[in-house]
Amino acid sequence: MEIAEKQPAGGRSKAVVKAVFLVLFIIAAILLVRFTPVKNYLTADALGRFLDAAGIWAPLVFIFIYTAGICLFVPGTLLTGLGAAIFGPYWGFVYVWFGAMLGSSAAFVIGRTLGREFASSLIGDRLKKYDEAIERNGFATVLYLRLVYFPFTPMNFGMGLTRVRFWDYFAGTGLGIIVGTFIFTFFIGTLKQVWTSGDWGQLISFKVFFSVALFVFSFFIPKIIKKLKGE
Repeated sequence: MEIAEKQPAGGRSKAVVKAVFLVLFIIAAILLVRFTPVKNYLTADALGRFLDAAGIWAPLVFIFIYTAGICLFVPGTLLTGLGAAIFGPYWGFVYVWFGAMLGSSAAFVIGRTLGREFASSLIGDRLKKYDEAIERNGFATVLYLRLVYFPFTPMNFGMGLTRVRFWDYFAGTGLGIIVGTFIFTFFIGTLKQVWTSGDWGQLISFKVFFSVALFVFSFFIPKIIKKLKGE
């Protein structure tokens, strides 16, 4: 998926057209989710009823919805919370992780296909060294940015504009989102189970305290990572 840095005039025009399509895609995606009935399904009750109708295919349907949602700029935290609320803390984590991986990969491919050529044509000597550094250290760069909670969806598309190799991006993302995804799904899923059961005595259980502790700890992860890197 490598793109030459220098392009003929015809290649530059083609790159501009692709970039325009990328911008239009992003605008259309945001408008679709914000200003159409699609947003009405982005609640635990509405999505839960829809998935109930899917029967045994509900997990696959949810993974597909998560994948599409990421490409349409639906906030990842919202999709993750819905997965945890509907499927619980454990299966919710599994389905959310797969959905996040497919969604982030699809967004990366969209960014790479439509935007990389134009981005490479804009890179001057000062930025070229950073672009090459990302290619050499792609896995570590992606892993670090995921661990410090760099905005999920912008990063998916943005990394597609760089020279990072797809499999470095894929592996860095897969490993980097595990901790944060598990903490968030465990926290939301646990509280939803208590709410559904109506047994408020469970609020003082070890499981609830542990989920809250993990959730609070998650906010310190970026600072810990940066401190370990000496930044």
